[in-house]
Amino acid sequence: MIRVLVADDEPLIRAGIRTVLESAPDIEVVAVAEHGRAAVAEAVAHRVDVALLDINMPLLDGLSALEELRRQAPALRTVVLTAFGAEPNVLQALQSGAAGFVLKNCTPDELIRAVRAAHGGEAYLSPAVTRPVLDLITPVAARRRREAAERLTALTERESQVLGLVAEGMSNAEIGRELHMSEKTIKTYVSRVLAKLGCSNRVQAALLVRDAGPTG
Repeated sequence: MIRVLVADDEPLIRAGIRTVLESAPDIEVVAVAEHGRAAVAEAVAHRVDVALLDINMPLLDGLSALEELRRQAPALRTVVLTAFGAEPNVLQALQSGAAGFVLKNCTPDELIRAVRAAHGGEAYLSPAVTRPVLDLITPVAARRRREAAERLTALTERESQVLGLVAEGMSNAEIGRELHMSEKTIKTYVSRVLAKLGCSNRVQAALLVRDAGPTG
């Protein structure tokens, strides 16, 4: 059972998210919070597996709560909730180690997928906003672009192909279907790619692809 915390300053949003998540047989909402400080305290006290954090909360915002949770509960996975996909601080959250983000108007199935992906060690980016978030990155300097491109040369052709699909926001299962390979094999490829590139998660790898710019 995946133990989840839901943190949002709007009671109706909290209740709605809780209802959606608890419709899944493998998810249990064990704590809720209306601000960042409570989110940190409740997440630690209830030993949650995944914390859903609204990025805009009183007392302690989602980014600050994320950083505090990384210090107090490093194994906990965090998914950022936001009303707008193209927020610079969402990108900051992902770069700070959030497992992903979802829009508050996402479908129930997508919200459940995000929690399961985070719990499973994957980074989940809402498909509707993956590109806008990546587009928030300002044009990289020539040196940064060159360094990113050089790092990518360490990959084999197949690894580069897998990474390209990861950068498009595809899950392991979706990549497997696209390349006619098993999900387990894709997971192995992704792990190998992250290790070669020195990236801690899929989001950082996708940003590296963005930094490198178009090839060919």
